[in-house]
Amino acid sequence: MKSLIIPPYLKEGDRIEIITPASHIGEEVVHRAVQMLERSGFRVTLGKHVFTRSGPFAGTDMERLQDIQHATDDPDVKAVLCSRGGYGMSRIVDLIDFSALKRHPKWFVGYSDITSLHMWLNNVCGIASLHAEMPLNYSSPGYLPQCYDTMAGALRGEAEPVRWSLPAEASLEVAGRLTGGNISLLYSLNGTPAQPETEGAILFIEEIGEHFYHLDRMLVSMRMAGLLKNLAALLVGGMEKITEGEHVFNQTVEEVVMNVVGGYGYPVLFNFPAGHIPDNRAVYLGRSAGIRQSGREAVLTWL
Repeated sequence: MKSLIIPPYLKEGDRIEIITPASHIGEEVVHRAVQMLERSGFRVTLGKHVFTRSGPFAGTDMERLQDIQHATDDPDVKAVLCSRGGYGMSRIVDLIDFSALKRHPKWFVGYSDITSLHMWLNNVCGIASLHAEMPLNYSSPGYLPQCYDTMAGALRGEAEPVRWSLPAEASLEVAGRLTGGNISLLYSLNGTPAQPETEGAILFIEEIGEHFYHLDRMLVSMRMAGLLKNLAALLVGGMEKITEGEHVFNQTVEEVVMNVVGGYGYPVLFNFPAGHIPDNRAVYLGRSAGIRQSGREAVLTWL
């Protein structure tokens, strides 16, 4: 993988632009998020079409593209925050002109459907990005305060090590560049310019609302594409609402994953606190990281 640019971290008074590049969002939740960001010391502006609606999307493809292009081009914007995921980012990501980032790199923040943007930034543009909670959930009672706190801290360059507990004991230490996100989006990028670059990487995957056999099919497809062969480690985050479908699998998420990758020999670490879960920690994508496990406790640190 090529060397990635780390955008400048934000300081007091820096400007964040909120855009809605995928599914539409209500005004109240965004305004609450703006208040939180302002209390954290940031200036906040909204894209022209943040609250626009066109079918399931936040405006037409061209309207959503206009907002992300404007935020990308504006040198005063230091971070671009996607208000939510849903669906729609992949419809426009290949139309964005990212050339302004060569002169003024900046952070792009989001997760879920925003995975396609992360992979385009990391693998096509050579710029690190931030997989983190979005305004849709900042004030939701179903999410823990550290979802927002780790996002704001990471934007300032104050990301703390990520600590979590694992179901089985082990002693290991690995390092690599962290990549990944929502597995449905990673799978959809196979064969595109933004296909994940996984050689020697720590690959992170998470998912919500899929069937077990769909999860298996996506993992098998990534295996056949060579994307699961030479990892430093596989991190499995939130796997929420994975259900039986037409083809009953009778396997757990752990069994589905290990049946596909268990023969490779690299560490597979479950319960990573990121994804569609109440404890969705912010993590940099593109940055080098190290993982150390001792017993059932693991910690990810930034190198």
